[in-house]
Amino acid sequence: MHIKLKAFGIARDIMGGGEVDFSWEGLTSVEGLQEALLAQYPRFQTVKSIKIAINEAYALPGQAIEPQDEVAIIPPVSGG
Repeated sequence: MHIKLKAFGIARDIMGGGEVDFSWEGLTSVEGLQEALLAQYPRFQTVKSIKIAINEAYALPGQAIEPQDEVAIIPPVSGG
């Protein structure tokens, strides 16, 4: 499947840009995307956690991803 990913914070640095075209064989779910990201970008293993958002809402691991979905990679966020 081919999708366009939006990346923020450290995810943007790891992926080399704020909007990345991403293709991975058999990609159908959020959990699959997380596994594919770790395989393609090993630096994600150093990030404590990342969240995936689909169409501007946080997604669950088993949630399906469709090619037309807006998918965002959101790293840990701290505030003051």
